[in-house]
Amino acid sequence: MIIIFIFVLLSSVFYFFLRKKRSYNLENEHYLITGGSSGIGLALATVAVWLGCSVTIVARSKVKLEKAKESLLSELKNTKQKVLTFSVDVSNKDNDLVSIVKEAEKCSGPITVLVNCAGTSVCHPFLDTPKEQFSKMLDVNFLGSVHMTQAVLPLMKERKSGSVVFVSSIAGLMGLYGYSAYSASKFALLGLAESLQMEMKPFNISITVSFPPDTDTPGFEEEMKNKPLETQLISESGGLFSAEEVASNLLNDILDKKFMSTVGFVSKFICTLCSAMCPINSFFDLALQMVTMGLCRVVGAIVLWNFDKIIKQCAVEKEKEK
Repeated sequence: MIIIFIFVLLSSVFYFFLRKKRSYNLENEHYLITGGSSGIGLALATVAVWLGCSVTIVARSKVKLEKAKESLLSELKNTKQKVLTFSVDVSNKDNDLVSIVKEAEKCSGPITVLVNCAGTSVCHPFLDTPKEQFSKMLDVNFLGSVHMTQAVLPLMKERKSGSVVFVSSIAGLMGLYGYSAYSASKFALLGLAESLQMEMKPFNISITVSFPPDTDTPGFEEEMKNKPLETQLISESGGLFSAEEVASNLLNDILDKKFMSTVGFVSKFICTLCSAMCPINSFFDLALQMVTMGLCRVVGAIVLWNFDKIIKQCAVEKEKEK
């Protein structure tokens, strides 16, 4: 056990500092980011712009898009960079996303990275979740990503290069109290990504799935207004991260062509535990998973036991209030 701990610690420290020293230049790159007007999407767009990238952001709100564009334009590093915005609902299959993609490429060059970040959340116990919310979660979180990927991928496939990113959630790896609708839609992204990475390997197109923990965004603030106490107490164990932290880490993982991306010790632990049949990106990741999987399962069982304890305690308190 001590040997395992030392190995993991030294490997993690080495890997952390190795990545810290790396720098990237994204000149001539073009990122299309859905849900890019706020939260993780906007943070990622900002980091990409700092590194010389041209950015196209797609979202529904024209007001938010205009504010985001002003912010991004103020961060440009060279005159070649361009910032485009399109107001459209990617969850609506009738919207002409192909025309948007063609216009974006005509103005800013080939899309090298597509980031499907558009999403929404709802947090209620299963029996308190309206039926229409299940449809909404699938439409926005899953089908929105499908629609935009179908619009961009043929061009990447023709060029035999590119990266496609799906922003899921830690709740897309493990079901949590109150997230029956949300988790289901985010789980679906993982299945889509695993299938897609097999299909796209011959065309040199990488697939990345991001599993962020709780992130301090406008969406998270809205979610907290009605979040059950059980969910709040369970979520606290993973910590709260800034959108900038999540975006910076995600950008590194995109450029490293990693399949699974997350940030924070707890989230990385969950990704390791749930990685059994996920694509292998590096010997380091495989070795870490092989060495720690058994121990992770034991710790995971303890964590789940603690979650059950929280839920039971909340149930007792509710009975007392009655």
